[in-house]
Amino acid sequence: MHAQSQDTLFLASWNLQNLFDTVDDPQKNDEEFLPNGEMQWTKERLDKKLYNLARVIRSMNNGAGPDLLGVCEVEHEALLDSMIKKFLPDLDYKTAYIESPDNRGIDNGLIFKANEFKVLNVQVDTVHISSGWPTRLIMGVNLLTDNNEKITVFVNHWPSRSGGQIESEPNRIEAAKTLRYALDRIFKIEEDAQIFIIGDFNDDPINKSVLETLRAHPIKCDSLNAEFEVESEGELFNLSYKTYESGLGSYKYRNTWNLLDQIIVSGSLINGKEINYICQSFKVYKPNFMVTKSGVYQGAPFPTYGGSRYLGGYSDHFPVISKFKINRNFK
Repeated sequence: MHAQSQDTLFLASWNLQNLFDTVDDPQKNDEEFLPNGEMQWTKERLDKKLYNLARVIRSMNNGAGPDLLGVCEVEHEALLDSMIKKFLPDLDYKTAYIESPDNRGIDNGLIFKANEFKVLNVQVDTVHISSGWPTRLIMGVNLLTDNNEKITVFVNHWPSRSGGQIESEPNRIEAAKTLRYALDRIFKIEEDAQIFIIGDFNDDPINKSVLETLRAHPIKCDSLNAEFEVESEGELFNLSYKTYESGLGSYKYRNTWNLLDQIIVSGSLINGKEINYICQSFKVYKPNFMVTKSGVYQGAPFPTYGGSRYLGGYSDHFPVISKFKINRNFK
């Protein structure tokens, strides 16, 4: 006799906007984020930023915080550890992290609940762009759930749009190729691998890098238990697509909203047996306290800085979230 118990996996992704420490790293271009640098980045300002970030994280998932949270733009792992220790000590978080060759030293990390996941290993893939300029590594974390399911989370921060979206597009296509190659290596061995792909792609769901190179298909499921008639093995589905189509974004540039922060999953998370996407649960997460209330940026995320003016906010990106059902079989 099998009884089923159901849990929820709450996944989030967030670009934290320049989370630097206040110490000069001679290997990195971090001069503006020092106490005597252009941003006057002091210990007090850093503490306030960590407190603010933790406030947003804690407010997710009805106060329990996300089970998995991918983060971008962190200078060193110690910053995440100190935020957890100081402001989220009760949430049982640990971090997985790899230092990146990025010139400014801003890296990707994964924060996870230690009572729910165990890290098996961390792998990285290097994106080689034509200019030879070092960019962020794509970080893949293999985890074991407390139900002994293996999952893989790829945290991305693809090359920026600086110089213009069109001019810089080849760099993001290169990142998409690198990630697709890593995924195909996994699918070759395990076609129903359970893979979450999150981060700041610096492109929208319909841009070439995401739609054509990575081949992240649009998905619009309209009922809670939609039965998918799709051949899903080795395929990727972009949970963010419908939100993008409805004009919502996670980042506002001048007057335009972009959905640069996305959640993409392998087919087995859409119609597998163990972990399933809960339809329509992808959202841009904007708690009222982190939304700019007035002026030209009304409705946008309230950032730490506007240009070089200190505002004391959160980040220039909203987080994005999704929920998944975990089916547990009990004999």
